[in-house]
Amino acid sequence: MRTEPTWRIPVGVLGLLTVLIVYGLLIARYIAPLITEWHALLQTPIYILLGVVWLLPLRRFLVWMETGRWG
Repeated sequence: MRTEPTWRIPVGVLGLLTVLIVYGLLIARYIAPLITEWHALLQTPIYILLGVVWLLPLRRFLVWMETGRWG
């Protein structure tokens, strides 16, 4: 257990929030107009995939926030 606070946690949370906002804006700006005309059953898996894909690098990022190492 850590006894001293670390700068990585607040910086990591702010960085994660910033990246997610940028990611969401990019999806809304570039991907959404491409699939708006599709049927809802075709749009659903695309939006599910895009909603989950940002989780892939999250584990390594959280490890860095806690330990300072990338994995």
